[in-house]
Amino acid sequence: MYRRAQKQEKAAENFELPFGGKLASDNRWVIMANMIPWSKFEAEYAEIFSARMGAPAKTFRMALGALIIKEKLGISDRETVEQIRENPYLQYFIGMSAYSNESAFDPSMLVHFRERIDIELVNKINQEIVRKMLENKQEVEVRAKKPEVEDSKSKPANRGKLILDASCAPADISYPTDLGLLNQARKQTETIIDTLYKSLLVRNINKPRTYRNKARKDYLAVAKKRKPTVKERRKAIRKQLQYINRNLTHIQQLINLGASLLKLSNSQYKMLLVVAEVYRQQLWLYENQKISIQDRIVSLNQPHIRPIIRGKAGRTVEFGAKFSASYYDGYVFLDHISWDNFNESGDLKSQVEAYKNYTGYYPESVHVDKIYRTRENRAWCQERGIRISGPPLGRPPQNVSPEKKKQAAYDERIRNCIEGKFGQGKRRFSLGRVMAKLPHTSFTAIAITFLVMNLSTLLLRLFCVFFCLFFKTESFFTSSIIETDISFNLKQQKLIFFLD
Repeated sequence: MYRRAQKQEKAAENFELPFGGKLASDNRWVIMANMIPWSKFEAEYAEIFSARMGAPAKTFRMALGALIIKEKLGISDRETVEQIRENPYLQYFIGMSAYSNESAFDPSMLVHFRERIDIELVNKINQEIVRKMLENKQEVEVRAKKPEVEDSKSKPANRGKLILDASCAPADISYPTDLGLLNQARKQTETIIDTLYKSLLVRNINKPRTYRNKARKDYLAVAKKRKPTVKERRKAIRKQLQYINRNLTHIQQLINLGASLLKLSNSQYKMLLVVAEVYRQQLWLYENQKISIQDRIVSLNQPHIRPIIRGKAGRTVEFGAKFSASYYDGYVFLDHISWDNFNESGDLKSQVEAYKNYTGYYPESVHVDKIYRTRENRAWCQERGIRISGPPLGRPPQNVSPEKKKQAAYDERIRNCIEGKFGQGKRRFSLGRVMAKLPHTSFTAIAITFLVMNLSTLLLRLFCVFFCLFFKTESFFTSSIIETDISFNLKQQKLIFFLD
């Protein structure tokens, strides 16, 4: 059951503190709380709950705010709860009306928050926040250029620069090897055999022999070697396959004798299915002497993870979710994400159309790397008057004008913006190692990272505006602000942010 809060968007001055005083309105958490449209998406969040049955759930602001705090500070679930308990600004950010020294919720609730707030809802919130800022920015620009806008009321021309790229968000798993994966699968089957044998009502047979000590010695004999040969590795894999095959046969025999799979826990039953699939894949790879197979499992605990071939220096393969993102005007958006590998060039049309639906016009230029520059994408962009970066197809000309060289260098240089955003997400935030274990909660964690990066960009721009207005050094800071793509009209001496 979900109950809407009466006054969820309470002013910071009205937040009750036990020791007196008021919260500072220029605090970063107060500013971010005013940027996020909490009430607009609360109805969509409330639809997943029953109208009458169940205990009252935590509010939408508390759920989303806790996830943002965790990502912004880069801390664990337990530390997030402790930080909220100790900090009145964080309590105001999640919608509390007064300071409390007790924990607002249990750390395990963050798992439920990630399950309830899916990736679609986070992306909508991210787009709405940026749309609000862009609309205010356009209002300032329209006031400054009102005569020119009135003269050109025809079809809107292409404007802006759209930057596209794809990357991978690695999951928190150990580097998978065939031998190590089979050893883990063998140990899981041994645990399942122990559980099923205990569930037999009539034990008229001896407990099946698993040879677990011998199997472990065979595994360690190769795993401890610094550089085992191919022959030694294949021999060790063959032995582990034989051990798993024997254990799976014992499990089937125990079931035929009356052992019930209901005695297994949900995690054990799921693990049995995963082990059977891992055995099938590894047996096919061993018999056919191949190194790849479709939908290859690389983790028993997270079987949804797939190897992503990236071709980067020092790390050719990554294990996690692959995503395609777009960047414009300093903001980054998550457009497509999947556990399976995909060709990002197929997302160019949908990303450009999303840009048009978002802004009302096509971009003037699209800056992408080589994989996006297919004949189909080039022709599609040319029909809409969009310039795509990169050299034209065909044999390169012998004489290239200095203007084209300068344009090509600028196109490559401007792509550093989205690469920098990927670096920020992986080094500063949790995009470099996703700690969530479930497939849908991992998507939510990745989407929250993009949301927090845009909120950080808004805070940085707000700080720059206040800094320039305070020192009144517009002529000194104008060039640096333009170079960093911070578009504010400082001559108006007016803040364009819309704070509810």
